[in-house]
Amino acid sequence: MINNDTRFLGLMGNPLEHSFSCFMHNRAYELEKMNYIYINMETEKKNIGDILNGIKHLKFDGFNVTIPYKIDIMDHLDEIDPLAEKIGSVNTVKIEDGRFIGYNTDGEGFVISLAEECNFDCRGKKVLILGSGGASRAVAMTIADRNPEKIFITNRTLQKAVDLSDEINYKFSEICFPVDGVNLDAVIDDCDLLINTTSVGMYPNVDECPLEPELLHEGLTVCDIIYNPEKTMLIQEAEKLGCKTMNGIGMLVNQGAKAFEIWTGKKAPLEHMRESLKILIDSRKEEKV
Repeated sequence: MINNDTRFLGLMGNPLEHSFSCFMHNRAYELEKMNYIYINMETEKKNIGDILNGIKHLKFDGFNVTIPYKIDIMDHLDEIDPLAEKIGSVNTVKIEDGRFIGYNTDGEGFVISLAEECNFDCRGKKVLILGSGGASRAVAMTIADRNPEKIFITNRTLQKAVDLSDEINYKFSEICFPVDGVNLDAVIDDCDLLINTTSVGMYPNVDECPLEPELLHEGLTVCDIIYNPEKTMLIQEAEKLGCKTMNGIGMLVNQGAKAFEIWTGKKAPLEHMRESLKILIDSRKEEKV
């Protein structure tokens, strides 16, 4: 029940119709009997400053940030956690004494899920990442910190892949290489892991695939950080070849759990969060029958 003591949290991004975060967080707070409510804050980039000025004076303890504002939000923060500073993007903001403090829980959430679901260790492996936005930065930087052999990054705008590769090489070691989209076939055959960090294939554009399916091969582990739909076109095509696959559900739960702990100072109810997503996904399946 919402009352005068209710504290607020939220998700900033655009669009947000695909997001499961509200359901996952609100279900967790309800089951844990915590007086919080989590809301969507869909906005245009030009309005971010106005929204922050407003929620600073309301009972907000923090919020998540998703596509496409994980980098833009950094210009509006008072303090940035060293890990988020190194990554160069923020997906979680805590409001403390009127100050906005930025964190990044995406990268850790991803590698935890990769180990849990695919039994995959990035050490000594060759990785191809599609995209160079905020989520890509978090995933790529976290993987770079785990001593892979090589990381390849491709992006629709090649210069962004070049810039991110240069930054990773500066912060870690010379392991990252930009790849033009037309030359993916030259590197993907030798890769162990493929990660889609773009929004291509996300609801409602479920028939889109971020690369040509014939580029996939047996032995490749394929991850798509999209979680709506549960199986993107990329995941479906990879499964046809018998590849190990992972969608974005585990990453969503694990990054959300870390955000929960940053905001509340309490251990996250991981099982409640996973169960809430299962309930939501199952209900969506029933609606389509």
